[in-house]
Amino acid sequence: MTYCVGLLLRAGMVLLSDTRTNAGLDNISTYRKMFVFEVPDERVIAIMTAGSLSVTQTTIARLHEAIDEDGDNPEASILAAPTMLKVAEVVGATLAAVTTDIGQKMTAMKQAASASMIVAGQRRGGGMRMFLIYPEGNFIEATEDAPFLQIGEHKYGKPILDRVVTPDTPLDDARKAVLLSMDSTLRSNLSVGMPLDLLVIEADTFRAGARQRIEADDPAFRAMSAAWSEALREAFRRIEI
Repeated sequence: MTYCVGLLLRAGMVLLSDTRTNAGLDNISTYRKMFVFEVPDERVIAIMTAGSLSVTQTTIARLHEAIDEDGDNPEASILAAPTMLKVAEVVGATLAAVTTDIGQKMTAMKQAASASMIVAGQRRGGGMRMFLIYPEGNFIEATEDAPFLQIGEHKYGKPILDRVVTPDTPLDDARKAVLLSMDSTLRSNLSVGMPLDLLVIEADTFRAGARQRIEADDPAFRAMSAAWSEALREAFRRIEI
């Protein structure tokens, strides 16, 4: 299982993913689930993945291959797409094709394989956009009414986002919100695990901004987690019924 979350704000975008891949209690590995594609000062695209590792890795590999061969088929390259909507369509079509290919093989073995993705980015001349891509290739988009998207084990980390995140949330507060959202998920689901990958993309910079790999022994994250736990306990004690 996994947990990935992305916030779309007026000030920019904040994305966070875990790295745990679980194929059974005795087969737990670490794989990157956040991938960044960029042409600095022209466009930046971030993709986060959840689901079958074979599906997600094959999809990302095909996207890279299309970029390397964009002279042959520029419509298949996300770095040549004219809009972020077209980027979402390319990623969706690629994910759907891979899901079908691998799904047919897995069906013969009476197994299933699917994946979902969050695609976020901005190209010069357009606004920031963020999409959740489903296994079938269709997608939904983050809006002012729903300024965040989640994939994977999302239920534990959603309440804090519902309460504190708005389109006007500053990037520093947004970074805190996604980390606390992840902390709640880590506390409640062992299939989500460290290390974490964090990315901040400031609006209209057209490049990846602050990037951080947060390890399990990161002192700042551990201090934040402890402070949040104490704040919740104190708030619980103060509430009267």
